[in-house]
Amino acid sequence: MITPTPLMQLVTGYWAFKTLAAAVDLDLFGRLAGGRVVTRPEAEKEFGLPERPADLLLAACASLGLLERAGEGYRNTALAEEFLVPGRPHYFGGQVRYCDERTYLPWHRIGEALRTDRPLTWDPDTQESMFTTADPVMLALFWEAMYSTSSFTARALGEAYDFGAHRRLLDVGGGAGAFPIELCRLYPELRATVFDLPHVATKAEEKIAAVGLTDRIATASGNFLTDPALPAGHDVILLSMILHDWDETQNRAILARCHAALPSGGAIVISELLLNDERTGPPAAALMGMNMLLETEGGKNYSAAEYATWLADTGFTDVRAITFDAPGANGAVLARRP
Repeated sequence: MITPTPLMQLVTGYWAFKTLAAAVDLDLFGRLAGGRVVTRPEAEKEFGLPERPADLLLAACASLGLLERAGEGYRNTALAEEFLVPGRPHYFGGQVRYCDERTYLPWHRIGEALRTDRPLTWDPDTQESMFTTADPVMLALFWEAMYSTSSFTARALGEAYDFGAHRRLLDVGGGAGAFPIELCRLYPELRATVFDLPHVATKAEEKIAAVGLTDRIATASGNFLTDPALPAGHDVILLSMILHDWDETQNRAILARCHAALPSGGAIVISELLLNDERTGPPAAALMGMNMLLETEGGKNYSAAEYATWLADTGFTDVRAITFDAPGANGAVLARRP
């Protein structure tokens, strides 16, 4: 029998997110780091909450797999301890705060975005792109959010595709350097360059230095949308979670620059949340496309078949797709310059 239960789950989906966001805002998981247990009365005092809200928050976080019972109190689960404690290497709180503060309220106006086809998280009339903002806190949250997601996506990509066949990687729009860091860890002979805007390249240098890989990973400042050429001297180019930000015309131009920068036999790797060819899912890719409606002027999520067509038209050969499971991508489209 068909019931409205799936619809109820869709309708109430934001309840879980906002519970998580409230807990991160209170630094609940940070204060419970290291196995500390807190009882409800202790939570009332420590977080300045009345009895009922403290009880409801603890129970809700436990129901979501973020806390677990320990005697008369609660403590972090392994998931929360690993990713929701500030200062941890792959702290995910930046992603939570970014979505809560940057995209949650604009999603309330999704109907406006559908009717106008204009982004809602920034103003195209006064800003160059979604990646430029006058708010340094929001900008820092964005790159922190991307780094955590990208680290685990990079590991999955590195296990699904053999970067050992290459010597030098160019990460176009590489952000804070998560992909080169993880891929160089997986492939000891690989060297890499992060290519991004100057202020982003500076963040990448900090991350690279912190993990001791400055001898293998360099940075280059530039703009892959406007620079006439990409840095040369690399035999594989990575575009990870980049092309969904732009429309087909811009993406074809990016691919043309990649083709020109690669030597004969060089490879290109496009890692994304790929739609299926029927454009019916998966949900993560389709809903990311909806988010691009709020965040970009022309971005959307594409299928492997669409990327394959653009690559072939650009002059690439041996086009194929691989799949994997990761927070920022579900597969990659690969091709070679003949």
